[in-house]
Amino acid sequence: MDIIVKEELRAYIDPLTPEEHDALERSILAEGCRDALVLWGNVLVDGHNRYGICSKHGIPFQTVQNPRFKSMEDVHLWMIDQHLGRRSVSDFQRGVLALRKKAILQARAEAAAQPADAAPQGDVSGAQPDSAAPVVMTEEERAAAEALASREALARAARISPTTVAQIEKIQKHAAPELVEAVKQGTISINAAATVATLPMEEQVAAAAGGRKELQQAARQVREARRQAREGRHAEVSEMLEGDAGQPASQAAPWEAIDAADDGPRPGETPEETIARLVETVRTLRNQNAMLAARVTALEG
Repeated sequence: MDIIVKEELRAYIDPLTPEEHDALERSILAEGCRDALVLWGNVLVDGHNRYGICSKHGIPFQTVQNPRFKSMEDVHLWMIDQHLGRRSVSDFQRGVLALRKKAILQARAEAAAQPADAAPQGDVSGAQPDSAAPVVMTEEERAAAEALASREALARAARISPTTVAQIEKIQKHAAPELVEAVKQGTISINAAATVATLPMEEQVAAAAGGRKELQQAARQVREARRQAREGRHAEVSEMLEGDAGQPASQAAPWEAIDAADDGPRPGETPEETIARLVETVRTLRNQNAMLAARVTALEG
């Protein structure tokens, strides 16, 4: 059988480190290839590293078909579940994989709800899927989709905290590729990377190029800017509220309510822009308070 190696599948899961690959090669040279390679038709699904090492040294290996694969999405979901169960996978990788699983299941649920003549799924060379078949979700898949609906559920699936899930989502949406790679390599923590991801792309790239110290310095600078922005908006709002019906600022608008309305800078936003936006938020809240006060006065009268 001519095994087909698809780059899409090879790159779907983060590769082994050079040290991990060397350890696997030594093991196969000493003990042979103990685990069978998983195929979908002729397409290699699991065992890319083992296949490469065995081919390099002429070592025999076994293969096995997975009869549950009907589409490339099935393959991806299976790969994700396999790696989520491995202890060697980092927190960042587990978070990314759990988010991928959620996206696949959500897309499948939406496709299953479409009319039967909706666009078919893509074919895979070397396999024999029914590419024209409509998308049908099993009860198991529906349950899995529902189980991953919340951030807390995603965190449980990935064995990380909900806060870490939120930080990984921010990194995926706003981080430069160089910053993402730094997280994968362990050069910067997930927490710090999510902070640096709020910077413009060119600043992220420059920080990543400077290595660990530069990235840590960038994260500290962003946190300091946030602190200054928070202090600045408090001072600005205090000035606005000092003249509000003669009430002290502490009585006119509790800081907890203001912070709950909109907490901190948004990605790519300067401290000045943050202050301006939050001042406008306070102005709106003050107007609403005035309207409520007028209604109370009318009722009491």
